Amino acid sequence: MNQSIFNQFRLTVAEQHLNVYGIKVETADGESVSHRWRSDDPENLHSGSKTFTSMAVGMCVDDGKLNVTDKVLDFFPEYREIASPGSEKIAVRDLLHMASGKLQFWFGEADDHELNSKTEDWADLFFRVPVTKEPGTFFFYSNACTYMLGRIVEKISGLTVRDFLIPRLFTPMDIRNPQWHSCTGGHTLAATGLYLTTDEYSRLGSMLLHRGVYNGQRIVSESYLESAVNDIIDNNQPGYDVSEGISGYCYQMWRCSYPGAYRADGMYGQFSIVVPDKNAVITVTSHEEKAANDIIRAIFHDIVPQLG
Repeated sequence: MNQSIFNQFRLTVAEQHLNVYGIKVETADGESVSHRWRSDDPENLHSGSKTFTSMAVGMCVDDGKLNVTDKVLDFFPEYREIASPGSEKIAVRDLLHMASGKLQFWFGEADDHELNSKTEDWADLFFRVPVTKEPGTFFFYSNACTYMLGRIVEKISGLTVRDFLIPRLFTPMDIRNPQWHSCTGGHTLAATGLYLTTDEYSRLGSMLLHRGVYNGQRIVSESYLESAVNDIIDNNQPGYDVSEGISGYCYQMWRCSYPGAYRADGMYGQFSIVVPDKNAVITVTSHEEKAANDIIRAIFHDIVPQLG
């Protein structure tokens, strides 16, 4: 594998004015090749951060401290009295699937003022949001779901998601002191705000490709990843990209239109795409505000056919 694998992709990026920063292709045997349009600086992975939070959840499952069927409110008994009716039905799996039944991206009417309050607990805000769909039945993409996953990890471990993952994921992957933004209460945002380079981000994809192992070290169990990739909720709803936004959503990852492929996915084109039938992972960082999913299409059209 050499730089020529990028020839057509580079042409597509130029012709379609796709604002890609860098790309790395790695195969299961460790062979890799990269190309850059600018320096490999840490970038906000935006919702690519969500997959790291899912891995933290998986580690808690592996430790026997959590089941995906556990009810979210059971971890927060202090909010039982203020939680909206139906909140008691929400399971951890529903948060992983973006199916809490609370149809707000964050916290609805609270967004404008209470998100900026230094005294407001965002978990309080989450539980106050009305449940308007049966939990577990309706996909609605929500940062609040992932944020609450992070709060559950913190409840179990006593550590923020960032600090929980330092010895268990970031250090084994040689990712040193990553920046990950917190809410005003000091809790890791979990849904967004993790800054990594393209190469660092690709290590997540490599671990997924190797079914939970990175550089010979087990990071998360194969059994959790089996569920994380294959326990899929239908996300075929109006408003999502026809090819890449309706192929199914698993545990904080998107299924791709290409059969068997799945990805960590962040706004503006932060993708780490696992392609099992090619034993490869393809990672890009970008700032493409208008046509980020065209980057995915170009990868499957221009690069994937050249892989084995």
